[in-house]
Amino acid sequence: MKVAIIMGSDSDFPVVEKGLKILKEFGVDAEVRVISAHRTPDKAVEFGKNAEANGIEVIIAAAGKAAHLGGVLAAVTVLPVIGLPIKSSTLDGLDSLLSIVQMPKGIPVATVAIDGGENAALLAIQILSIKYEELKEKLKEYRKTMAQQVDKKDNELNRKLCN
Repeated sequence: MKVAIIMGSDSDFPVVEKGLKILKEFGVDAEVRVISAHRTPDKAVEFGKNAEANGIEVIIAAAGKAAHLGGVLAAVTVLPVIGLPIKSSTLDGLDSLLSIVQMPKGIPVATVAIDGGENAALLAIQILSIKYEELKEKLKEYRKTMAQQVDKKDNELNRKLCN
C-alpha cells in the first residue's frame, strides 16, 4: 500500500503533514515530494508516468493558486489522483479549488476541501480499502471512534447545562 503526496511547494507541507499523519496511523506507506507543475513540468510528467511502476497506488496532489499539479499528473496516469487545494493569500484558496475541480472530460481529479489534508488521506485510504480489507476494517473503527467522541462531547455539554 503506497500513496504519493506531491506538493507544488514546500510551503504546502503544514497541510500535507496532517494527511501524512493519518496515512501513518493506518499503516499506509507514503512518498512525499515537492514537484511543481509550472516550475518543474518535465519532472511532474515523469513522476506521473512512472508512478504505477514505482508501486504508487493513489496520488494526492497538493497545490495552491493556479493549482494544475493534479491535472498534470492525472493526464499521464490512470491511477486515482486526489486534488488537495491549498489556501493561498490571494483568494483564500478558491482559486486553488476551482483550478483542481474544473478538469476536462476524461481526466478526472477527485477534490477535497481547501486545506483538507486529513480528508485527502482518508479518501486515499478508502480507495485502497477496495483492495486491502484491513484498511476497510480500520476505517470502520476510525468512524466508530469519531462517533464516540461526538457522543462524549454531547454528554459533557448536557451535564454542564443541567447543573
